[in-house]
Amino acid sequence: MRSVLSALAFALSVSLTALAQQPIATATEAQSSRAQSAASYLDRGNGWFKKGEFERAIADYSLAIVFDSGSADAYGNRGMARARRGDLDGALRDFDQALALNPRLVGALISRGLARCGKGEVAAGLADFGRAIELNPRDAGVWNNRGAARQRQGDFDAALADYAEAIRRNPRLVDAWANRCGARYTMGDLDAALGDCEQALKLDPRHALALNNRGVILALKGDVDGALFHLDQAIKLAPGRGDFYINRGKAWLLKGDGGRALSDLDQAIKLDASDAEAWLTRGVIRAKEQDYTRALADFDQAIKLAPRLVGAWHNRAVTLLQLNRLPEAEADFARVRELGGRLNPEAEQLWREVKERMKQN
Repeated sequence: MRSVLSALAFALSVSLTALAQQPIATATEAQSSRAQSAASYLDRGNGWFKKGEFERAIADYSLAIVFDSGSADAYGNRGMARARRGDLDGALRDFDQALALNPRLVGALISRGLARCGKGEVAAGLADFGRAIELNPRDAGVWNNRGAARQRQGDFDAALADYAEAIRRNPRLVDAWANRCGARYTMGDLDAALGDCEQALKLDPRHALALNNRGVILALKGDVDGALFHLDQAIKLAPGRGDFYINRGKAWLLKGDGGRALSDLDQAIKLDASDAEAWLTRGVIRAKEQDYTRALADFDQAIKLAPRLVGAWHNRAVTLLQLNRLPEAEADFARVRELGGRLNPEAEQLWREVKERMKQN
């Protein structure tokens, strides 16, 4: 298929230090029995939280709230446990209540910012991170989180500034090094990006996101075997990350192994069927294998999920040209231009060839 494979994607990393135990006030003899019960359940809930037993933690935090409905810590901790369980709506309700009771509860602000970003409400998440920085500028993790949110918005200069501040305040914060690697890569500074990823891996050789990001850069620099090694390691450490499978699939495609590439994209879609990039990439692989009908189905799904994904429109147009469906292809190319994209030279050449061939027929 005459098209340019879409660029390998970086994964962002957030510092989950906010999702941790909140300070607990020790019950004194002067406290009432209800306050003592609330503190006891809060303490036990924190113990379950540390063990990863989030359902049990939620149950104990709920009992703490029954005994003390004014406990901001109990609401904040229950919100963090719900977030770990994937219940972002429930988590947000708890964070809102915690902050209504104590607007200066930094942990709840950071956690609410993470939850809002997780729901795609990045601007609201940025507001929470900004307020948390006002209250506690020494927390390197929140600088990293704000950088990641700014990077998601495409504000790379501001993201770089936040990552630099996070690293200044905590040079051992691996997430900030890995994220700055991604921002620098996107801005075209591959060598500096690679240096950041290498620093992240010096600090933590098992940091899955740093391994993924270094693999992406190595692939783009032509070291496909090195890329595959790092992406293999990333997937072993985080087998639930569909975006890692997308990147390895693209690397396999660069290696010329369409079968393994397709297998990785099947797994990526199995893990997250809402990821338009996965459908787009599988469509590219199928088109290269001349499986045009199924490639078009994948591009259709990518466009349905992300109507402004230029690569999906462009690749669908090229595939339609392969099938001599010229009017449909031209409509897709027009959409590419509307979205601010450009046709690559190979696509333009194929377009001219199809038009000439159809004139002759």
